[in-house]
Amino acid sequence: MRILVDISHPAHVHFFRNALSVWQNHGHDVHVVSRRKDITLPLLKAYGFQNRCVSRAGRSKLSLLPEFIVHDYGLLREVLRIKPDIMLQIGGLFISHVGYVCGIPTLTFQDTEMATVSNLLTFPFTTAILTPSCYEGWVPSSKHYLYPGYHELAYLHPKRFSPDPDFIQRLKLTPGDPFYLVRFVSWGAMHDVGESGFKYSVKVAMVHELARHGKVFITSEGMLPEELEKYRFPLCPEIVHHVLAFARLYIGESATMASEAAVLGVPAIFVSTSSRGYTSEQERIYELTFNFTHLQQEEALSKMKQLLAIDNLQEIWLEKRRRLLNDKIDVTDWLVRLVENYPDSLEGLCYRPRLK
Repeated sequence: MRILVDISHPAHVHFFRNALSVWQNHGHDVHVVSRRKDITLPLLKAYGFQNRCVSRAGRSKLSLLPEFIVHDYGLLREVLRIKPDIMLQIGGLFISHVGYVCGIPTLTFQDTEMATVSNLLTFPFTTAILTPSCYEGWVPSSKHYLYPGYHELAYLHPKRFSPDPDFIQRLKLTPGDPFYLVRFVSWGAMHDVGESGFKYSVKVAMVHELARHGKVFITSEGMLPEELEKYRFPLCPEIVHHVLAFARLYIGESATMASEAAVLGVPAIFVSTSSRGYTSEQERIYELTFNFTHLQQEEALSKMKQLLAIDNLQEIWLEKRRRLLNDKIDVTDWLVRLVENYPDSLEGLCYRPRLK
């Protein structure tokens, strides 16, 4: 089977990487097309995946349209050369049009409801749209398939990931030392149009408050205020999950990292203009994550202080995590079988949304 995966964001590397290895081990002809955005290419290299980079993410929202044309053209050339049997992508923006023109099935994986523009450009052309069961956005019912999981459980499910405490020592910490992870994003993706996160003053106050309780590490897609630069996460990005697993708390603007924290049993505070179905479920059902809008930044800081005051925070959250894992699947196992048994797997491994 010839499988083509289009990876356009660092988080997508993690979603697909275990399945890519399994498909290769099963003898399938696997091809990766990529986009130069943030640390996407270094991550692919770190995990040993050869790839064909066909576009570069621009530095402004105005650059998204020309990049869309460049990427689709580069992808089309690869498709004509490889002749894949199936194509996959999170968001599906690039594969949907090329697959539609070339008559190749495309599977779009989506968990971001507020990606309104890219969804409108993708959904009419893709073959199937696969979302977590908690997804709250509109999807054409004829193409919509659900599964009981999160994207983050493709790489952080206990069957796929065991955190290594040795990485903590490289941060000059010993197991048990309190430390905190903070994440700031660049707001440059297509689904980030109109979005915003922490104000400058809140960023500084938040980090200084956390520093009173332990070490603070910041991962950031862009420049940091000069006074916060000393807190920048110093290790290679591919090991951040090993560190996150031992953190006392995560707070930031990334929904993905908030969900990563939740499935690892780490308290998470997520601040953004819009919500996500998966972080909302992680708050509503499992009480692992706390969601705040960009207008509720002071409330987010107040919740952070409340959590910092709880002595047995880690034990409480690990019990909540056990509840979550009992309800969810190993998404990599599901993804591997979904592709290898396509198209019968759409009905066999997924379920359809209830008609409202």
